[in-house]
Amino acid sequence: MEDANTGHFLAPLAERDPLVAGALRSEAARQERQIELIASENTVSRACLEAIGSAITNKTVEGYPGRRFHGGAEFADVVEQAAIDRACRLFGCAYANVQPHSGTQANQAVFFSLLKPGARVLSMSLAAGGHLSHGAAPNQSGRFFDVTHYGVDPETERIDYDAVAALAAEVRPELVISGGSSYPRAIDFARMRAIADSVGARYLVDMAHFAGLVAGGAHPSPIAHADIVTCTTTKTLRGARGGLILAADPAFGPGLQSAVFPGVQGSIHLQTIAGKAVTLGEALEPSFRDYAHAVVANARALAAMLEGRGVRVVTGGSDTHLVLVDTASVGLSGQEAQDRIEAVGITSNKNPAPSDPPAPSQWTGLRLGTASGTTRGFGTAEFERIGALIADVLAGRDADAPRLVAELCSVFPLYAR
Repeated sequence: MEDANTGHFLAPLAERDPLVAGALRSEAARQERQIELIASENTVSRACLEAIGSAITNKTVEGYPGRRFHGGAEFADVVEQAAIDRACRLFGCAYANVQPHSGTQANQAVFFSLLKPGARVLSMSLAAGGHLSHGAAPNQSGRFFDVTHYGVDPETERIDYDAVAALAAEVRPELVISGGSSYPRAIDFARMRAIADSVGARYLVDMAHFAGLVAGGAHPSPIAHADIVTCTTTKTLRGARGGLILAADPAFGPGLQSAVFPGVQGSIHLQTIAGKAVTLGEALEPSFRDYAHAVVANARALAAMLEGRGVRVVTGGSDTHLVLVDTASVGLSGQEAQDRIEAVGITSNKNPAPSDPPAPSQWTGLRLGTASGTTRGFGTAEFERIGALIADVLAGRDADAPRLVAELCSVFPLYAR
């Protein structure tokens, strides 16, 4: 008679849980047949998938390599130390913490390390391109700290550094934050550091969206200017989902170590740490530089095509992987635009545009990103086609769009090669 445990160890997913197995197969098929333009998404390698799905998921550890609270951690130490070493080498920093479960928890740990509840913080507003974890009212960061937001110039839709400096002088924050989730232009990190220094504040850069571009030399690095830098390993780093904390000065290390554990989280997700290690190793390969530069070139090609077809792009272009469309320029809300292009096989997300009200139903932005499509193999010619296709669909000329999307996806498959 078969041992009762054999089924636990050996039964395949399709047999054990047909519902989940079917949903996962359908999700893989969706990714193959749709063009992914959500700026916070990308496509990991098979190597990264293998690491994330490995048996190390069974292991529980707390603490850091060489100083664990659980036995049997020798191989966990190898994996985490590899991720740490690779992050430091990739970004040219002296300290890296690879344990945060997300970019938001990385930011939470920085707050925990540098500030006391009620401290004053200056960060970019959501409508201007900031992030929830930088002090937005619904987020824990906005509830525990006294946060003031800066915006962008209403004419240029770019950061007005003189206005930020004046606001900092008025507010006297203890922490200044730059970076976000939908600001498509390069940030003057040196100027922002000078603003922080002028009021005695620490300076945090959240480069979650453009970390891969920094790693590939396609975007200026904030490491030399910021006290602390946070990021994720997905998006433009095209890897496992999770956060990183980086610093050029190792003196920040002890405070950040304890802020992550036991400050804001306990045992780590070792399967994700393994995926991060693979991701960071891949980003150290020479070919990653070509990828990063292609991401930016593709964003600029997409933005230029949209503008040329009468679809206004916020700031008029991009320095990153992000293209933020002003959907009001074609008489649509962000939700309507998102729904129209999804109906033909292109995924994106509605987003606030500068000066939009907080209510998502009133947002007039559509956020597009080129990181995932570039991983798939799309170049500027393909993104010009995609830009023209989006313009047609938003204008109601979408009869041929599904066929064109299917053609592009079939020429550039993902895992089904």
